[in-house]
Amino acid sequence: MNEPVASEAEREIERLMSLHPKGFDLSLDRISQLLERLGNPHRKLPPVIHIAGTNGKGSTSAFCRALLEAGGYAVHVHTSPHLVHWHERYRIGVKGGRSRHVEDGLFADAIRRVAAANDGQTITVFEILTAVAFVLFSEQPADAVVLEVGLGGRFDATNVIADPAVSVIMPISLDHQAYLGDRVELIAAEKAGIMKRGRPVVIGQQSFESARDVLVSTAERLGCPAAIYGQDFTAHEEFGRLIYQDEFGLADLPLPRLPGRHQYANAAAAIRAVKAAGFGVTDAMMEQAMTTVEWPARLQRLSEGKLLGFAPPGAEIWLDGGHNPAGGEVVAEAMAAFEERQPRPLYLIIGMINTKDPIGYFRAFADLAEHVFTVRIRDSEAGLDPVVLAHAAFDAGLVAEPAGSTAEALAEITRRQLPGVPPPRILIGGSLYFSGNVLADNGTPPT
Repeated sequence: MNEPVASEAEREIERLMSLHPKGFDLSLDRISQLLERLGNPHRKLPPVIHIAGTNGKGSTSAFCRALLEAGGYAVHVHTSPHLVHWHERYRIGVKGGRSRHVEDGLFADAIRRVAAANDGQTITVFEILTAVAFVLFSEQPADAVVLEVGLGGRFDATNVIADPAVSVIMPISLDHQAYLGDRVELIAAEKAGIMKRGRPVVIGQQSFESARDVLVSTAERLGCPAAIYGQDFTAHEEFGRLIYQDEFGLADLPLPRLPGRHQYANAAAAIRAVKAAGFGVTDAMMEQAMTTVEWPARLQRLSEGKLLGFAPPGAEIWLDGGHNPAGGEVVAEAMAAFEERQPRPLYLIIGMINTKDPIGYFRAFADLAEHVFTVRIRDSEAGLDPVVLAHAAFDAGLVAEPAGSTAEALAEITRRQLPGVPPPRILIGGSLYFSGNVLADNGTPPT
């Protein structure tokens, strides 16, 4: 597959990557000093919806954006990581329309200005690019900012926001233990660091009661008005509709466009968060948001693109960037629901990085998947060797083998297709970075 030509902004980022250390160095001192030199753009933003959590951050951000745009609001959005292009991390709001990825010249100019203000000081690239978000969002008019943390919460570079319109904490599970702690209570305490005294908090559905307890007690200690999933708001499916309910009333809505039952709770948290941020939310806004929301590589159905030519005719292909055991569980649940509705052999094509728990991820598919193909992630020093990854799948009770590429794995699945057997269901995933490789190879990058 041909590599895309780097844009002006991406060349600026490549230059920064060569000058500054890779990875994370959780602290607020460096970015605070940089923002001071830039005139504190983070203090000149529209109302901020600040979102943390182990899983569901991106989907909740997408629902928040869809809700606000359905009401005609201009919404800036910062998410990470990107899938194919760095520009995906920054959406610039458009009044009465759909936000769009930042224009390359505007992006490159902001990167240069922030780098100049940093003046060679020790800093991480993520901190510089977070400052870029604040510069872009402070200079372009909008009604709201949806701001997703990068990693953690308390010392995440985005946590210089002192007065968010609302803080949102989505499900907590074990991930990034080297940075955040090896127990869900410790991770919850780090994520809870985005709560600010007296400011509203929305606590999404939590799988661990101990994590929920930490979040609730932190909100109480800080005097934050809190809305808690399962207590103050909830959502469930009834007769093919999404029923959302909170203290303000009940709404009968279409099921979310994003597949999977886990998206019901994500949609509910977004609705409650937008309300808590002070925006009026109508039934019409909620209905439109459920049908227009989009979030690439989160159970995304691949229905066109170059890779489909390698797959068996009639195959059902899904792409998902879930990468930890909790993410594996919700995706496996969705695959099981698909199987119940329409039985097909399930194949996995998986690429992962070495900071994740591959055995925990694969274990969720032990009774579902027919076969696993493991593929190396391109352009990542952290990508797991496909042979090592195949052994992890084997240890989780699956039959697995390495493949040279996604296309090669799809071709092998085609070769194994037997007459009279339904076309397979294929899940490609295990990492957002791998999902980005797949979308680039398929010729269908996010828009």
